[in-house]
Amino acid sequence: MNELIEKLDKQLAGLRPEYYRELKPSLSDLEIQNLEKQYKIQLPEDLKRIYKWKNGQNQNCYESFVNNAVFMSLEDVLDSAAELTAMIDSDFEIENWWNENWFPIFHNGGGDYICFDCKGTFTGNSGQVIEFWHADADRNVISPTLEVFISQIVKYYDTTNPQDFDEYFEIENIDKYPLEFTVE
Repeated sequence: MNELIEKLDKQLAGLRPEYYRELKPSLSDLEIQNLEKQYKIQLPEDLKRIYKWKNGQNQNCYESFVNNAVFMSLEDVLDSAAELTAMIDSDFEIENWWNENWFPIFHNGGGDYICFDCKGTFTGNSGQVIEFWHADADRNVISPTLEVFISQIVKYYDTTNPQDFDEYFEIENIDKYPLEFTVE
């Protein structure tokens, strides 16, 4: 994972320098530990690794990181996860409309998220990447792991000519994915 993140860092710095400057500095181990204590959770190592690279993007930057979604700071991730989890059994009456084991790391500004799934909802594969659509019942698993998802972003930058780059690109070429699930 570290090599992928280093490569992604170089790609963003070289191909999207204005956007790269909008990424927030990394979090230290101590800062992450303090957030874990504050929210009474233990974050998975892959998720921590992303935030040791960059802590999301500035809130006044609306450029897409991936799949028409912005990269959330870890505090925003944990705030959003706590808020959405609190809605289970009240606003969210359908099982897995939201799941307490999801951490939303990217959002589109309209209430939809790309989440890191700590427990492997629907598949049993912890660490998968799943889409949450606030108004739709589909909960597609779009990548088996965060590492595979990041590798596909790196691949996109490797294989796309700079003049053809579109900040709204989508990662959708992962073998055997998405896995489609509907909650009812």
